[in-house]
Amino acid sequence: MAQKSPMHPNTSKSKNTTGLLNWLVRCNTFDPSQFLYFTIDDVVVGNIHQSRVPLLGHHANVFQVFPEYVTLHPRLDTVESRTEAVEEVLQQWRKDGLITGWRDEKYRVSRSFDTPPLMLIERSVASLFGILNYGVHVNGLTTRDGVLHMWIARRSAQKPTYPGCLDHIVAGGLSAGMEAQEILIKECQEEANIPPELGQQARPVGTISFCMDDEQRLKRDIIFIYDLQLPEHFVPENSDGEVDEFYLWPIEKVMETTATTQQIKTNCNLVMIDFLVRYGYLCPEDSYYLEIVQKLRSPV
Repeated sequence: MAQKSPMHPNTSKSKNTTGLLNWLVRCNTFDPSQFLYFTIDDVVVGNIHQSRVPLLGHHANVFQVFPEYVTLHPRLDTVESRTEAVEEVLQQWRKDGLITGWRDEKYRVSRSFDTPPLMLIERSVASLFGILNYGVHVNGLTTRDGVLHMWIARRSAQKPTYPGCLDHIVAGGLSAGMEAQEILIKECQEEANIPPELGQQARPVGTISFCMDDEQRLKRDIIFIYDLQLPEHFVPENSDGEVDEFYLWPIEKVMETTATTQQIKTNCNLVMIDFLVRYGYLCPEDSYYLEIVQKLRSPV
């Protein structure tokens, strides 16, 4: 017997697609002329804003600045030597108060997801160098009285980024040396007390990507998206202090909040919009549909 699908809004109903499109425009706005390429071994791995160039010039034994690009000193010819030399500079900047929100977590620096790292770098400065970031986001779903709902988290007010904003039930950056599935299981346990046997049921459903100038830092992100159907009786509980509260919302409220408020963490809005497209809450008859779909996977 076929399983009955959860109810969702009539796709002909008027929706605030302008508000949804605005998030996609915002997350894909930057002026390339304001940035220099960041290269390692003649491979472009990032972008650095022109305003940062004088700062790099103080460390000529690590960074070499040219008219169109910044690279590392030729003496730094291994992953280990590059990582160590750049880390020393970053620690000095941290001591001088130029870097906040230090995470003690390393990100891979590479040409693409499937290529070996050329260097590792502290997570909190990835956008300062325009490094390509990877993350994992989980749509925590459940059905109540035949209506599809999504669990929403409110980030701790003590978080160094986006304090107090709304977020997914589970989300995390892809640390160096870890696979997406490992991050998913780890964050499920820490952020929502989702046991591994349940977290493993999350389905990979695609990616979103964007490239955004965020206060002279270039955020180049690819997010791996998972859908996880949670039991109706399940209630998430935070274990790592990064979430203050959880809410269970019908998808209509998720869509309205995404389209009309600034409450949701910036990149989460794009994951929400992708969900609305995949589940038919947005359809080709809605205004800006094609533009919305195309901008969900912008070149990075």
